[in-house]
Amino acid sequence: MDTEHQRFRIKGRAAASNHAGRFERYAQEAFDDSWEPEEALPVLRTETSIEVPRSVITYNRSPDLPFDRSINPYRGCEHGCVYCFARPSHAYLGLSPGLDFETRLVARPEAPQVLRRELAARSYRVAPIAIGTNTDPYQPIEKQHGIMRACLEVLSESNHPVAIVTKGSLIERDIDILSDMAKRGLVRVGISVTSLDAKLSRLMEPRVPAPQRRLQVIRRLTEAGVPVRVMASPMVPALTDPELEAILTAGRDAGATHASWIMLRLPREVSPLVQEWLATHYPDRAARIMGHLRAMHGGKEYDAEWHRRMRGEGPYAEMVAKRFAIAVKRLGLDAKTAPLRCDLFRPPARDSRQLSLI
Repeated sequence: MDTEHQRFRIKGRAAASNHAGRFERYAQEAFDDSWEPEEALPVLRTETSIEVPRSVITYNRSPDLPFDRSINPYRGCEHGCVYCFARPSHAYLGLSPGLDFETRLVARPEAPQVLRRELAARSYRVAPIAIGTNTDPYQPIEKQHGIMRACLEVLSESNHPVAIVTKGSLIERDIDILSDMAKRGLVRVGISVTSLDAKLSRLMEPRVPAPQRRLQVIRRLTEAGVPVRVMASPMVPALTDPELEAILTAGRDAGATHASWIMLRLPREVSPLVQEWLATHYPDRAARIMGHLRAMHGGKEYDAEWHRRMRGEGPYAEMVAKRFAIAVKRLGLDAKTAPLRCDLFRPPARDSRQLSLI
């Protein structure tokens, strides 16, 4: 059973609550009895536990996604984006999708060895692997654990194609591997820029590099020959969507060659967390924002139906989509993405100390 955290100072965190996950029968709730002043409360620190995975490649059959497999080096994400659609997955661990998601993390240090074993299996059939589609592989704890870099080394050794999504500047550490893989047509990267407003970004994404820093990451990657897509995601109606064209222009100017967008998604526990955040930081716009989202999903806060969940439907969603199409054409960001190469793949040796016979 998971419970509410005891009272902490939560400055630098996006979630304002820590309600028990949907699978828990009981919960405890912290409350303010006014005896202890805010400044006397302990700071909420990040905790990391270790998981030994039996497998690391997760397969999906979603027609909404351009990939059928992915890897997650970590569970939970210290970036703490309040809108993160992966938050509900923490409930499967008996933890809260709220503050637990961004403070009680799980690292999988043996993921590279397990990945090597899975790629070496005779039954394995190569196709691009996506990393960063659930939680960010370049969140702060990657600096300590280095799991993402070790996974990249296995993929590079095997000539295996990979598509990476991140907001983290730590990806610059791996430019040596990424630029080498790019020369072989094995990698592309998506950098998410939600807003160019540093203050708004800090409120929504408290531990993510500032917008200008992410644009610098795009520049450094493209200068190293790594193809980059600027991701204007998620667009929050009536809050960040007015910046759509500016985000795309800034990404293009930094070197991005492609672009994408999705609308804000509010699955399961994400909806109350975002509504709580809106009431705290943007009470004057909260009703308008939620009204637009419900209008895009047939009156519901979220519709998980394929082909609708990413962008919604209706006049507002169509308007944003048209604005995006016009902007990417004007900026030259609408070129067709070259497919990653799968023909170079060679299964890795099961033991990294063995020489490959291929």
